[in-house]
Amino acid sequence: MGIVERKEREREEMRELILEAARKLFLAQGFDKTSIRNIAEAIEYSPATIYLYYKDKNELLYSLHEAGFQKMMKDFSIVEAIKDPFEKLITLGNQYLKFAIDNPELYDLMFIMDAPMETLSCREEAWDEGARSFEFLKITIAECIEAGHFKNTTDIENASLTIWSFMHGLLSLHLRKRMAFFEDDREMERIQNAFKLFIEMIKCTY
Repeated sequence: MGIVERKEREREEMRELILEAARKLFLAQGFDKTSIRNIAEAIEYSPATIYLYYKDKNELLYSLHEAGFQKMMKDFSIVEAIKDPFEKLITLGNQYLKFAIDNPELYDLMFIMDAPMETLSCREEAWDEGARSFEFLKITIAECIEAGHFKNTTDIENASLTIWSFMHGLLSLHLRKRMAFFEDDREMERIQNAFKLFIEMIKCTY
């Protein structure tokens, strides 16, 4: 291995070290309470070292947001073996729910927090990660339409946005503790029942 290749590998290893430390701190204490200084202390380097790899905290958050989408899309891959398109759609919805509930801080970063989008705005780039996951949903909806589901629409994009909006809204209510007023410890049951009802509604509507 040449000097250039070795330096590049060392640089990537350092980036991974920083990201892993940041991820652990974010999960332990939340995004708002984690700073570049905290991360530097965790890996026993100076904050100046982290700034060699990331311009600011938002850029670091963006890298974690990218990793989150990679994980989510890997989780989604299990639906590809399902033959029936509508069953595939239901499984995709369940995987989306599971991902958010199992990874609440990560979901918050990917779909709710402003930081990643502010980084994109500074770069004047499109939200490719969001576009790829939305495209996955659109392909599934298109397969449903081809199989005879959703007879009342041919607008794949609007149907996909409607479904995503419901799922995101349901999860956002849960993650931001807007369902706490029920006070009966049945939140997960309510989320699953709401999802099942939504599935029945779109079966009837479309």
